[in-house]
Amino acid sequence: MRWDGERRDRRRVLAGAAVLAAGASLGSVLRGRAQETPAAADDACLAVEVYPVPAGHAPHDVAPAADGGGVWYTAQRAGALGLLDPATGEVETVPLGEGSSPHGVVVGPDGAAWVTDSGLNAVVRVDAASRELTGWPLTRPNANLNTGAFGADGTFWFTGQGGVVGRLRPGAETVETIEAPRGTGPYGIDATPDGDIYYVSLAGSYLGRIVPDGDGFSAEVLDPPTPEQGARRVWADSAGRLWVSEWNAGQVGRYDPADGSWREWRLLGAAPQAYAVYVDERDDVWLSDFGANTLVRFDPETETFASVPLGASPANVRQILGRPGEVWGAASARDELLLVRTACDATG
Repeated sequence: MRWDGERRDRRRVLAGAAVLAAGASLGSVLRGRAQETPAAADDACLAVEVYPVPAGHAPHDVAPAADGGGVWYTAQRAGALGLLDPATGEVETVPLGEGSSPHGVVVGPDGAAWVTDSGLNAVVRVDAASRELTGWPLTRPNANLNTGAFGADGTFWFTGQGGVVGRLRPGAETVETIEAPRGTGPYGIDATPDGDIYYVSLAGSYLGRIVPDGDGFSAEVLDPPTPEQGARRVWADSAGRLWVSEWNAGQVGRYDPADGSWREWRLLGAAPQAYAVYVDERDDVWLSDFGANTLVRFDPETETFASVPLGASPANVRQILGRPGEVWGAASARDELLLVRTACDATG
């Protein structure tokens, strides 16, 4: 792998960055240092640190590991799961099998990385200590698996854009699926603090609520006010309200289950495209805007946006997740993971 040449390319893309990458790669391990772009003009405290990953990984989803240090990501084009050590820049690669094309990754209650793999049409568990793989293939073909989330009882819930919502209960040997309302489109999914499961449908343009039904389950459709808004990802805040990134409309929406109310806010700029959404420990809402090539922080109390630019070339951040003081994104177009440290603006 010609990492030195790739590093020079990144240096040109991020002209003016305060810290530039350095290091070399060997086999499945990549070594490097973080890069930092200049802070956003409208919020001088916030800046982006950039962690290169191996060329061709096209990281899609990202999830901080249970150990509080590493960061998992799905290397979609490489058919693998990556693990970044931010302290050293090392990246460990865990191949997931022939035909793999992983989309989502979350960390389970057991500390393992749980992957939704559209290429394998299976849920895959990667043990955090041994890296041992365990897979649960779907009997329903062509699910186009997307994203997963854990409920309060340890059940793993997942979506498939092929028109599927499913679950894997603790100790079960097989997954269960239902056909989603309005067919194709189920994409993002999350659990509220009370353990309720909600998902969104990109093609169906709705928020869905999982409804227990005896030993089975069904899905209830909740329509945002804007028709055909393209609900892409969803995240719950500490009060159990659901925040939805509306891709087609360039908006962020909020649904409150307490009273069934909706509110929507359009992102800044002429042609915003809200892809990922994540709510941090302070209930600030983070989004990725493909239209402006930025990460966006929305403050629900003041109803204001702050934009963090991501450089000259498109980053295409497809998912955001974090831990206290850190917001991580996967820049699929640039083979990078991105980090915004939020602790700085807690004191101004």
